[in-house]
Amino acid sequence: MNFDFTTTLAGTIFPNPIFTASGCAGSGKELIQFFPLTDLGAVVTKSIMLKPRSGRATPRMAETPSGMLNSIGLQGPGIAAFLQDDIPWLKSKGARIVVSIAGESVADYAELARLISGVSGISAVEVNISCPNVESRGQVFSCNPVTAHAAISAVKKNIDPSLPIIAKLSPDVTDITEIADVVINAGADGLALINTLLGMVIDTNSMKPKLAGKTGGLSGPAIRPVAVRAIYQVKARFPQISILGMGGVTNGREAFEMILAGASAVSVGTANFGNPLATMKIKAELQELLIERGFASVAAAVGYAHREED
Repeated sequence: MNFDFTTTLAGTIFPNPIFTASGCAGSGKELIQFFPLTDLGAVVTKSIMLKPRSGRATPRMAETPSGMLNSIGLQGPGIAAFLQDDIPWLKSKGARIVVSIAGESVADYAELARLISGVSGISAVEVNISCPNVESRGQVFSCNPVTAHAAISAVKKNIDPSLPIIAKLSPDVTDITEIADVVINAGADGLALINTLLGMVIDTNSMKPKLAGKTGGLSGPAIRPVAVRAIYQVKARFPQISILGMGGVTNGREAFEMILAGASAVSVGTANFGNPLATMKIKAELQELLIERGFASVAAAVGYAHREED
């Protein structure tokens, strides 16, 4: 059987459905010593902001059962250095590039969109409106329908129309389908589900929070059932929307679960820290499982769990 491992996400075709997750592999330089970046469906870059950021104070990470908390604070070089250094490097390696952007204001998102529009070689833009570990915790755009719409609308108005917009949503809301509805109406071509959950760990010896920033984003296997639920709910309400699934995937079976729920592609994040070859392992296992289950393509499996019994 000829198996088609390509996938279409937000109108763009990628060679396979396994991506990196933003923030877990920089811009790919950490992984290229282990495998060619062309073997990935795409590299999703760390969320980039307008200006350089040093991030939050240390300690920034803490282990939890079946996961980890991070409070990095969007450390990065800023968009100018990123466009000068990271994009050319990724292009030289033949990687498909999904640029993740994050802003502190609607104006930031608009300006980032304008700056990215003039750059060739980018496959899509992930608009991170849900990062929980910035200083102003009251400004999580995706937790409020008004601000979520404003941020995505600003990107839509200022970006090259040929560049797909993927809105990254937070699970820290009462009904994620309501926020999905808002950002789709604002112009999002796809959704990234889910970002980390806001969590906290207290050291019982020091009797103080383990993270300098007190709270952080929970990732890893502990959040996978939440991610699968969010993907399933959003796909049920918006069957035509493209979804990039993520949250605790460590093997091909778990990636397959997200595809059955409705994801067209899957980003792998925390698993990379323990095994830099995690994406390649997951990719091979997923392909084998899809063929074993009788699917001729990735597309045939997307959202299969929603189908009624014959």
